[in-house]
Parts: sequence; C-alpha cells; structure tokens
Amino acid sequence: MKDSLFIVLFFIAGLLASYSQWIPEFLLHQEFSTYILYLLMFVVGVGLGGDKEALDVLRKVNLKILLVPLTVIVGSIGSTALFALLVDDLSVAESAAVGAGFGYYSLSSILISEMHSETLGTIALLANVIREIFTLLFAPALALTFGKLAPVVSGGATAMDTTLPIITRVSGNKYGLMAVFSGVVLTILVPVLVTFILSF
Repeated sequence: MKDSLFIVLFFIAGLLASYSQWIPEFLLHQEFSTYILYLLMFVVGVGLGGDKEALDVLRKVNLKILLVPLTVIVGSIGSTALFALLVDDLSVAESAAVGAGFGYYSLSSILISEMHSETLGTIALLANVIREIFTLLFAPALALTFGKLAPVVSGGATAMDTTLPIITRVSGNKYGLMAVFSGVVLTILVPVLVTFILSF
C-alpha cells in the first residue's frame, strides 16, 4: 500500500509542479512522453522476460487456470462499460479502456493519455491505483465473503507483484500460483486491449 500512496504523491507533485509552471518547457512536449512510453514498454518486457518463476507458471499451466484472467477481463471491461451508461461524460469505449488497465496504473494511464487524452489518462491512473489499494486493504474481507479466489480477481494485473503477499496470506500458496499466472497474462494484455478498445 505504501508504494501505491507513493505513486499518488508523485502524481500530485507533478500536477502541482506543472500548474505552478516549475516544469521546463521541453518536458511538456508530446514527443518526450512518447519516448517515456517506449522505455516503459521495454522495462515491462525486461521484467516479464527475467521473471523465471512467472515464466515457469506459464509453462505448467492447466487450461482451467485460464478462466481466472478471463474472468478478470470480462468483469473489469464489462462493468466499466456498463458504468458509462450511468454517466454522461464517458463513452462506453473510454470507460472500458480504463477498466482494461486491470490495476496496472502506470502503463495504462500513459497509453490512454497518449492515445486519447490527459483527462482520461488521469482517470485511468486514479481508478487503477484505487483498485490496488482496495485489494490491499480488503483482501481478507473479499476472501471471507466471496471465496479465496476473490482477492486474485480483485488484484488484476497487480496480483503478480504488489498484491501477491496479501493474496498468499489470506488465500494460501495454491492461489498465489494462480495470482502470478493471472497477473502475468493481464500485464501482457493491458497494452493490447487498451489499444484495441481505443481504436474504435
């Protein structure tokens, strides 16, 4: 949870610095943020490629375990798309793109900012940070109320890293393996699905 709050503090600091015009002009150019996105995508690839435990889980996968990330995808995108019907300011595609972040706030918010707008990118950042914090705080209640798989689904892409310790603590090591697998799959799919949804 400390890491999530740290990210939010950096985000707020960036807003204040930009609003106060403390940021050098060259940092505000669109090309600069594109290069940062390329670097982030490279780092994500390096992280996934170098995680031997995660790759081993992928190799040993049972077909039934595919239902875990599939459930997260359908639930996250479906519920956020339905949410758009309740508000006037977001289209179904915009809202679904935010849901397709699956808790991966850094990558999804940058992608959405680049492809759509800074406003929707900010919404994606906050929504996905809140998802991670919610999982960290309420994993025990989720497991007790909805079953041991609930914290894995709630964690989304973060189930492979930041929310993994709390998931294994409340659900057990068996669900920890499912969490790593689901998190890896969702992390890989975030740029694919966000790009696909926003292309409409």
